[in-house]
Amino acid sequence: MSTKTLALWVAYGPNGVVGSIRHNDEGYVVTMAGADAATGTFPSLASAKGALHSRLVPGSAWPLFQEH
Repeated sequence: MSTKTLALWVAYGPNGVVGSIRHNDEGYVVTMAGADAATGTFPSLASAKGALHSRLVPGSAWPLFQEH
């Protein structure tokens, strides 16, 4: 069974893409740049953004999220 992506946000840090968030029927799926698998699925976009940011190097600025 495949899950349809309803929306996609790409997260940008000062050196380029740091991760992405895909919205599907199950929630908001966070995948870090270069990762082989998703980090997790979250119930809201806000919680997914927070989860992505928490996986960056400590002290990193909040990434710029752009919907695609």
